[in-house]
Amino acid sequence: MLAAISTDHLIALLALLSVAGLLAGFLSGLLGIGGGGVLVPVLYEAFGVVGVPEDVRMHVTLGTTLGVIAPTVFRSFSAFRVRGTVDIEVVKRMGPWIVLGVIAGIVIAHYASSEALRWIWVVFGTALAAKMFLGRDDWQIAGKLPRPPWLEGAAGVIGLVSTLMGIGGATFTVPLLTLYGMPLLRAVGTATGIGTVIAVPGIAGYIISGWGEPNLPPLSLGYVNLGACVIAPLAVLTAPLGVKVAHGISKRTLELAFAVFISTVVARFLWTLLH
Repeated sequence: MLAAISTDHLIALLALLSVAGLLAGFLSGLLGIGGGGVLVPVLYEAFGVVGVPEDVRMHVTLGTTLGVIAPTVFRSFSAFRVRGTVDIEVVKRMGPWIVLGVIAGIVIAHYASSEALRWIWVVFGTALAAKMFLGRDDWQIAGKLPRPPWLEGAAGVIGLVSTLMGIGGATFTVPLLTLYGMPLLRAVGTATGIGTVIAVPGIAGYIISGWGEPNLPPLSLGYVNLGACVIAPLAVLTAPLGVKVAHGISKRTLELAFAVFISTVVARFLWTLLH
């Protein structure tokens, strides 16, 4: 049974979700991250406010996050493609393996506990924050992408982990591409293409996986809550602004700020796991 929520709490909740949607859209366009890193912790807390049981709370958070960020990723992909900064051949090469990783991620998420999903966020969120704190845009392993099966294997892992974290995949795709010589802006644009490949099967998978699950919040299709998805249009509004800014400034300061945010999220999830 979901807890009742007062009018004041509802207004505060909607305001919080609206700000998160605007910020997620901007970050999607600016960094190619899809905004999931912002929305996962916000939705996790929001679903806690309305009394979603802990055993399905993280599942609903991940599925809903993919539903919210999907239109934003599509809009960012379109904007980058118009500017000619998407390597479609790389998207085609990685795409099938991304889908296989997404399918594997959905199967694992279906059987995983809420605790296990939070531990996944802690482990990979820590790695992401460390990369943003320490990484540099000019770090490079080679001047071209690796031959099969290495890139394909990496694509499968990206699809798997992204699905289990509720993110668009670009958080891992951008570093991978830049390490192998792709210019940062082109890597960000290409990563939005990867995000579109993750979003569609990811959303479908979370709907099917959660179908008929008890204790879901109202307006849910499986683990995707349509009520929270209403903030998606706000994210779509700010995605082109992020793309515009991405073509004009250095993003190092914002990367550091985002690293601090991710570290805070990791600490919050770790606290829920250890208490």
